[in-house]
Amino acid sequence: MTGPSTEAARLAEEYLRLGGKRKAKLDDNIVDTRLWDDEPDEAAAFWRAQIDSLPESKRREVETNLPNMNPG
Repeated sequence: MTGPSTEAARLAEEYLRLGGKRKAKLDDNIVDTRLWDDEPDEAAAFWRAQIDSLPESKRREVETNLPNMNPG
């Protein structure tokens, strides 16, 4: 088994590994994230430092690698 194949996938995987709770909301080519539960400080800090600082197109790419909150 191999790891994630893109930088965006690697960032999303690391965020989730740190206990990140955000989920992707994909709707008609609009990508957003939702966070309802508190997440560990380490995951929140990683999001702020590594993902929030990305250009919008790169951040959206990371967000599409998060678990999807839309029904199947």
